[in-house]
Amino acid sequence: MTSAPARRRSFFAALVFGVVLLMATACGTSSASAPGAAGVKDIAVTITGRDVSPPPGRVEVAKGQTVRITVTGDVADVTHVHGYDKKVNLLPHLPVKIEFVADQTGLFEVETHGTGLQLCQLLVR
Repeated sequence: MTSAPARRRSFFAALVFGVVLLMATACGTSSASAPGAAGVKDIAVTITGRDVSPPPGRVEVAKGQTVRITVTGDVADVTHVHGYDKKVNLLPHLPVKIEFVADQTGLFEVETHGTGLQLCQLLVR
């Protein structure tokens, strides 16, 4: 038979494990969730010379979803999300973020103004 202190240690160890597992599961769902989810849609873009990585494409998000765009460039510029009128100044080699709630449906360009590069298109449904 197991002693009372040993049973309590086992109980508390299981309880702590359950809490850690629950927190890890909850935190893991918010970073790059699928369209229609309530989480944050993270988009990371790097500009080197005139090369955009990943290559510009369409990113689908759900209406009402939070969008966080992180841009790192190698020259000073301005990044703009058309339709939402969100702008941020780029400084060489420093990541900057634009975060907003996608509350308008449609197709929206994300680009740089000085170099005229398209970073992506947001398709909000």
